[in-house]
Amino acid sequence: MTEAANAAMTDYWNAGAGETWALYQDQLDRQLALLGAEAMRALPLAPGHRVLDIGCGCGDTSLDLAAAVGPSGAVVGVDISRPMLDVARARAVACPAAEFVEADAQTADLGEGAFDAAFSRFGVMFFSDPPAAFANIRRALKPGAPLAFVCWRPFLDNPWMRDPMAAARDLLPPQPSPDPLAPGPFAFADADRVRSILESAGFGDVSIAPYDARIGGSGVEQTLGLTFRVGPLGVALRERPDLADVVADRVRTVLTRYETPDGVLMPAAVWIVTARA
Repeated sequence: MTEAANAAMTDYWNAGAGETWALYQDQLDRQLALLGAEAMRALPLAPGHRVLDIGCGCGDTSLDLAAAVGPSGAVVGVDISRPMLDVARARAVACPAAEFVEADAQTADLGEGAFDAAFSRFGVMFFSDPPAAFANIRRALKPGAPLAFVCWRPFLDNPWMRDPMAAARDLLPPQPSPDPLAPGPFAFADADRVRSILESAGFGDVSIAPYDARIGGSGVEQTLGLTFRVGPLGVALRERPDLADVVADRVRTVLTRYETPDGVLMPAAVWIVTARA
């Protein structure tokens, strides 16, 4: 079952989802940067450190980590999405401290005690066997090395995804209720579950703190286009693209309520998680 689940996630992130994130990487990085930076602030880094970036995607966080550890340090970004890694490698041509590896952090041989720290921005919620994945990550860390990551709190606490979907729901076919434990963006919404996973994988000093921010920064039409490609509404419209025009006015009205001089900024709710190997 684990292999099948891993294969499903690999297929997902190498097809439509990975291609979409690669295409929209500038807008998505701008949207998520504040949340990733908050988690990165919780990670004690020093020049010369070797850092593992889990689910590095298009490489934005790996480049930030590389700047923090300097030319004497190194960052290894690991991801299963080839389209996103292609973007990451192109962005890192002038950053020799950043290296990118196409691999599943749950099962790949990441070395033993090879890293001084590990980080992730929304890259750890897609494991089919989270305890096994974090045990593998812990083995790759030096004893006592820090881990920091950011993950979403519950869907209903995140208006940036919740409100567009709510506006369109009655225009869409009935959507199946998601399994809260299945790999996906909200798989780590339950803080108690996250703590249990980390402790069962051998991590200690686990801290899980809520963090709230307003994210976005693009215009209404740009935000509408992204909303139609990612998140639960994007999933629904991939199945029924013929409904996009019908849904658009409803969602546009919602986004306009959040429009500011700095673009559309919508509330987001995350956990900042830290632990030690």
